[in-house]
Amino acid sequence: MLWAGGGLGAAALLAACGGGNGTTPAGGGSPRQGGTLRIGALGRTSAITRDPHGTQGNESDYLVIALVYDTLTAPGGKVNTVGRLASAFTPSKDLKTWRFTLADHAAFHDGTPVTADDVVWSLRRLRGTPSGAARLPGVTADHITADGKKTVVLVSDYANAELPMLTRLSTFVLKKDTAAKDIPKAPGTGPFKLDWYRGGNARLLRNEHWHGGTVHLDAVEVTMFQSPQAMANAMLSGQLDVASNVGAVAARTAATRKDIQVVRRPDDMAMPLVMRTSGGPFADPRVREAMKLVVDREAMVKQVLSGYGSVANDILGTGDPAYATDIPQRTRDLPRAKQLLTEARFDFSKTYQLVTTEDVAGLAESATLFASQAREAGVKIEVVKQESGAFYQKTWLKGDFYTNYWGTNDSVVFFASKTLTTGAGQNEAGWSDQAFDAAYRKVMATADRAARATALRELQRIEHERSGYLLWGMADGIDLAAPKVHGLPKLPGYGRVQLEHVWLAP
Repeated sequence: MLWAGGGLGAAALLAACGGGNGTTPAGGGSPRQGGTLRIGALGRTSAITRDPHGTQGNESDYLVIALVYDTLTAPGGKVNTVGRLASAFTPSKDLKTWRFTLADHAAFHDGTPVTADDVVWSLRRLRGTPSGAARLPGVTADHITADGKKTVVLVSDYANAELPMLTRLSTFVLKKDTAAKDIPKAPGTGPFKLDWYRGGNARLLRNEHWHGGTVHLDAVEVTMFQSPQAMANAMLSGQLDVASNVGAVAARTAATRKDIQVVRRPDDMAMPLVMRTSGGPFADPRVREAMKLVVDREAMVKQVLSGYGSVANDILGTGDPAYATDIPQRTRDLPRAKQLLTEARFDFSKTYQLVTTEDVAGLAESATLFASQAREAGVKIEVVKQESGAFYQKTWLKGDFYTNYWGTNDSVVFFASKTLTTGAGQNEAGWSDQAFDAAYRKVMATADRAARATALRELQRIEHERSGYLLWGMADGIDLAAPKVHGLPKLPGYGRVQLEHVWLAP
């Protein structure tokens, strides 16, 4: 669902950013023009969306959208956030007003130049969606304006040192006043343009005039697969050139094949268990701490991820350069967990449901293994599997206890903005903590590097101590590729959708 990277940091606040998407040729040789890349991505028919501002539950849809439409900014390789449709972004001294300058020669696929009015219309439309507050936190529609034809101005309700980073996910730009019925075929500004789309599958053609530079491939063919296993089988049988985010089981199988590249993106995906804090059996912080002490994190990484991942410490944003590695790693402690549950008068006679899906490899397995581990503490858990559509309609943002994943490893404040502050648009645990909110506001208003690092550590300490996230591990991102594929992105999360520099050897 999300882009990836680390914290923006004070050093980048006044920079006009650009360059570096983290791609590395998988092998030697110079980039070659031409060829069609056949890529598989996960998705379900019930979750298909063609709207760039809709909820992209399918990785396959997001891949298509991200190649056809540009966001203002994107994940970077050498720096966290780089320009994409915007060539520069600069803040006011109080960090509330950000000015985004559009890239020279940026144009839609039909040749029409992109204007600030197009961007303003698109961002206001995005802000008006049900999840608009989470996608552009702190920026209301009337505070998105144009200053001439090339400059877009965003004014935040509060100091926001991270605003450019928050524009990397879904700030896709359409022509002003595009009718809803025309959106599926509306021209974008990205490195590829839509040839056709059928039932989750698509063919994209090179945009010869992309403002971002040379695109090597003639075309990209995207095939939607409903399971990692089906996608891996297609890859192993030669039907695909790339299997995107295929999972650890497929990586283990492909490791024995000399004709398959295993592209590993370390610590790529957060896989937390979410406990509702606003009510229900996990409202007591002692119960939440107990659950975090019940889990055997090393066993989870070994068994659920086949070792393709790392242990986490209940803090989202492990890729942030300011991630607090000095906060003690939480480890399994069953006696302490039982003591906390007893003190909280936890009802051991009940059976508690842990809801999960099979959207991503390892989710359902993580729920099953955790339930087994919890029994050793006397906690009875029933694992309930839901189809993707039902899960996001009935459970996500509402359930007492459920699995989740974030296809990103972003900065600490990225997650704080979207999921942890009081009233955040995607506050999955229903968490509200005044001390956390105050620490968040202090971080966002601080440009000084040292002061910001101190405030960020306090933010993470509170999250570690009492939030509703049990983040047991980070899964590596795994792509499989044919030997002829070069230049695949190595960035974590949805940085992998930046395929404009991929090329095929003869």
